[in-house]
Amino acid sequence: MRSLSDVEVAEALPWDALLGSIEQMMVEPKAVAPPRTAHTVPDANGNDAFFLMKPGWIAGEVIAVKCVTVFPDNGAIDLPMIQAGMLLFDGSNGSLIGACEAGELTARRTAAASAVAAKRLARADARRLLIVGTGAVAPNAALVHSHVRSFDTVEVWGRDPAKAAAVVDVIAQEGVSATVCDDLDSSVAEADVISCVTGATSPLVKGALLKAGAHLDLIGGFNFGMRESDDDCVRRASIFVDTREDAVIAGDLAQPLADGVITSDDLVADLADLVAGRHPGRTSDDEITFFKSAGTALEDLAAAALAFE
Repeated sequence: MRSLSDVEVAEALPWDALLGSIEQMMVEPKAVAPPRTAHTVPDANGNDAFFLMKPGWIAGEVIAVKCVTVFPDNGAIDLPMIQAGMLLFDGSNGSLIGACEAGELTARRTAAASAVAAKRLARADARRLLIVGTGAVAPNAALVHSHVRSFDTVEVWGRDPAKAAAVVDVIAQEGVSATVCDDLDSSVAEADVISCVTGATSPLVKGALLKAGAHLDLIGGFNFGMRESDDDCVRRASIFVDTREDAVIAGDLAQPLADGVITSDDLVADLADLVAGRHPGRTSDDEITFFKSAGTALEDLAAAALAFE
């Protein structure tokens, strides 16, 4: 059995290869991702934390399962909000291939899935990128979005400007120049691509501020109570998702669906539709596009298979 650290996983998942692996997995006819299981568990202070299990496989080839913990208060003790581990098995005989830390795997595949969508949904001439959030996914979101589009301006917003500055420093080491955003509403109004990677439970992005042709990428929320965008965002935008089953559980869609602001018919296409070309993606320069990613086990499977390849 092989074991990979987060550092080794990151080295094994360069952007081009990871994007290609996710694209291939999303249209793999034998790939299966059963519904994830999620449980609410108390942390040491009695506050709600979450434990998730996400299996996936390609019949006869490979089987994987990722276990994830989400502890929203970890920022106060300088630990990531999301931590994870992954097991990979041989799908032909059931033997254990390896295990890896999955914090970096999750951060990279999550950002990469959004970039797969942005390749098809963001304007080709997009020049201003805004990252909303400062957690583990934020640097990767800035780097991979900059990998698929050529931005003149990259901004990072966070409730704590010092943490936003830290993200700016991290991505500068990878060759992407950015600045700290000190006025979220103004930057939202100017941005061509907005990528939200927060644990917010109330909207941060106001749909009324989105300019024509903007692309809104929502990564952070995964349950009903989490929300990064308001109702005006879904009212004004063409809505795309990574997978319908998972995305409609997250508050950015679950709440407006429950309130009758939108219906399931307003979900235009999923990531597999975009990759396979069953939907063309952006259809006009003025169209506002909205991509909700809740994370699918197929993305984890694609990343893990590539890491152990």
